[in-house]
Amino acid sequence: MKNQVCSKCAEGTYSLGSGIKFDEWDELPAGFSNVATFMDTAVGSAENKADSCNNSSWTPRGNYIESNRDDCTVSLIYAVHLKKSGSVFFEYQYIDNNIFFEFFIQNDQCKEMESTADKWVKLTDNGEWGSHSVTLKSGSNILYWRTTGILMGSKVVKPVLVKNITIEGVAYTSECFACKPGTFSDKPGSSGCQVCPRNTYSEKGAKECTKCKEEMYYSDEGSSVCIERPPCTNKDFFQIHTPCDKEGKTQIMYKWIEPKICREDLPDALTLPPSGERKDCPPCNPGFYNNASSSCTPCPPGTFSDGTQECRACPAGTEPALGFEYKWWNILPGNMKTSCFNVGNSKCDGMNGWEVAGDHIQSGAGGSDNDYLILNLHIPGFKPPTSVTGATGSELGRITFIFETICSADCVLYFMADVNRKNTNVVESWERSKEKQSYTHIISKNASFTFTWAFQRINEGQDSRQFINDMAKIYSITVTNAVDGVASSCRACALGSEQSGSSCVPCPTGHYIEKETSQCQECPDNTFLSIHQVYGREACIPCGPGSKSTKDHSACFSDCLVSYIKDNQTLNYDFSNLSQVGSLMSGPSFTSRGTKFFHFFNISLCGNEGKKMAICTDNITDVTLKDMVAESEDFSNFVGAFVCQSTIIPSDSKGFRTALALQSNSLADRFLGATVETMLENINIKTDMFPPSPIKIPDVHFFYKSSTVTTSCENGRATVVTMRCNPNKPDQGELSVPSSCPAGTCDGCTFYFVWESAEACPLCTEQDYHEIEGACKKGFQETLYVWNEPKHCIKGVPLPEKRTSTCETVDFWLKVGAGVGAFTAVLLIALTCYFWKKNQKLEYKYSKLVMTANSKECELPAADSCAIMEGEDNEEEIVYSNKQSLLGKLKSLATKEKEDHFESVQLKSSRSQNI
Repeated sequence: MKNQVCSKCAEGTYSLGSGIKFDEWDELPAGFSNVATFMDTAVGSAENKADSCNNSSWTPRGNYIESNRDDCTVSLIYAVHLKKSGSVFFEYQYIDNNIFFEFFIQNDQCKEMESTADKWVKLTDNGEWGSHSVTLKSGSNILYWRTTGILMGSKVVKPVLVKNITIEGVAYTSECFACKPGTFSDKPGSSGCQVCPRNTYSEKGAKECTKCKEEMYYSDEGSSVCIERPPCTNKDFFQIHTPCDKEGKTQIMYKWIEPKICREDLPDALTLPPSGERKDCPPCNPGFYNNASSSCTPCPPGTFSDGTQECRACPAGTEPALGFEYKWWNILPGNMKTSCFNVGNSKCDGMNGWEVAGDHIQSGAGGSDNDYLILNLHIPGFKPPTSVTGATGSELGRITFIFETICSADCVLYFMADVNRKNTNVVESWERSKEKQSYTHIISKNASFTFTWAFQRINEGQDSRQFINDMAKIYSITVTNAVDGVASSCRACALGSEQSGSSCVPCPTGHYIEKETSQCQECPDNTFLSIHQVYGREACIPCGPGSKSTKDHSACFSDCLVSYIKDNQTLNYDFSNLSQVGSLMSGPSFTSRGTKFFHFFNISLCGNEGKKMAICTDNITDVTLKDMVAESEDFSNFVGAFVCQSTIIPSDSKGFRTALALQSNSLADRFLGATVETMLENINIKTDMFPPSPIKIPDVHFFYKSSTVTTSCENGRATVVTMRCNPNKPDQGELSVPSSCPAGTCDGCTFYFVWESAEACPLCTEQDYHEIEGACKKGFQETLYVWNEPKHCIKGVPLPEKRTSTCETVDFWLKVGAGVGAFTAVLLIALTCYFWKKNQKLEYKYSKLVMTANSKECELPAADSCAIMEGEDNEEEIVYSNKQSLLGKLKSLATKEKEDHFESVQLKSSRSQNI
């Protein structure tokens, strides 16, 4: 400053000229600060949440700084004043999309700079460092590295790592910075320091590195001290199998783990076991053969081998079943490679992460327990067999592997997939020890894939070797329908009409191979072609109830029409107006820390010729979406299905400008059928998760299945959408989930939805209306038709038009009725008088007859009296017979018979009997 002249920095120091660099992270450098907050204010008091984040911060780890692992929002802040425009540059690792990582800049008025409008940082591949740079304006600049974890359960997020922060644009540098320990600069005027090599060390500001006494001490690359070598143990060496020799033998070799850090001359130290034991080589893997050499060679195209015999040509009418099947591990296959990586150091750089071991391949020793031991398998593409090029279903191929993990600590085995070398995503992971088991991953699109297995013994930032015996073993890896694969067997194929040798021809879309003729035959209607079998009529699988096949017979779908017959009554449903994607936001739910989130579902119920119209997309950490607009299908967080799900974090939950969508996945990519029955055949899925409908209209259940298999859902996910008639909810109606399972599922594998709408009611029929006849006016009568109430149908048969018919008026019939009534009254009066008069005559004749009989009895010896004395019984009984009924009397009157009619009377007397 005195001379106003720029001078070269001395040896052991460096300067960036107009910039500053932060590459030492043993402690937080001066000028940096941590601010931790819990930005979700939806649940609980803000004070309690702020207290819960007091221990969350960015943590220095030596060569880098590490973000928080919880769901607090933590900002690493640095303020700098620039005299001229400049830039900021840093390296980072960001592999977990359960944490949001943003970098932005504010001016001294706390307004974000335009240069960081796109503040979301891109994800990096597992184990790789990315870089990020942003221009800076002159004046005050406040730099923010901010992370926010989203814990959807007990899973701990992988932290973000940042190192080598460099800021350019400082007007001048008035001092030189000393080289950090483990580095040196041996020339004046250096702009940086060099790393000390292995088995050397340096202190701060060193001009050169000092060698360790190799027989007693060692050091890793970039060390500041030398470490005393411990005695050798069985954790310091490993065994390998040499390639097979011409005699078919392999040797077991023992090697020290490099770099060797132990001593054999100390008490209780182990020495390297003798090598060279010869054993028989395992056979070649299927699809390979031993051509009298020490290695296995792939079979030529059109041939096959089981690995123990010479390659043979496929018989006529067959083709090779291409793929890879690795079950013998004498050497690493040509399309596989292995490596070792450590975030914080370079100890294991150049080491093999996995070692072959005969009948399996196992994780290697590595340099320290927190190394990532990596195994890669590259497949250039997938395609179905020649004869089923038309089978464009959801599966083009699959990868299956059998593995186990043996761990005493918190080890993790990751299985990852990279599509077209865009981005590596974790497909599945297994923690701690796992028994020997199989896992299958379905490939649904033709692309270049790199599959990765990464094993880590502990996820801690310590360079120890305590758990070297913890390991992962893979026994076999099988890949089907792989481009450039080899064949272990042949399968039937279709022959052309003009057969030339045994050449196979591709069957048209939706055709299977006829067994007798080996010709292509189209699958019948409402069947779809199996991906796994194309030979014989049984390759065409019938569609489920209420479904039909696509034109190419690749899948089944619902045309939105469902019929149900019960008690001689047919109910027809038409869900066409619900064929557009329906959406449901369920929740809110809360994490253990109280972060609010929602479950968002999209449902493509039916129609659309079987296209999967429901789309779910992550919208935050996939900034790479901008680079993939033209190749949206390659976008790993883009999901198209019949039913898909995303997790939504509202904008007010974490202080973001917009709602966040993450963890998008498919719940249903295959339609099984639609029926009123509560269960499909061979599909054990309950449909009684909702209370019964208040109206007596049967619900229709749509069944779906997902081919994605996870450790928690070994049979894949299943989805049931129950369509319920509700006339009070017109148009799209309302989607809901069971109250007992607010996330739509209780076990994470089977999802339930009910869709209430008037459009879910059956089509109207003649039985759904009745007629009402009006009064007869002026010789005309109207008949109206009205719907039965309550109305539980839509569309279908329309109401008939009003009908008018001729009729007689009420006045005419009233007159007729009055006349008939008057005549009837007169007739009744006349009949009454007639019969009363006739009855009088009958009584007179009767009394006369009685008197005559009495007079004859009185001519006998005189009696004291003919009367009935007091106390005597009247034993005489009078019996009338041949008495005409009222009808008979009317008939007599009608025939006007004039003869006198008499009624005979039988008289009975006890006295006459005595005589």
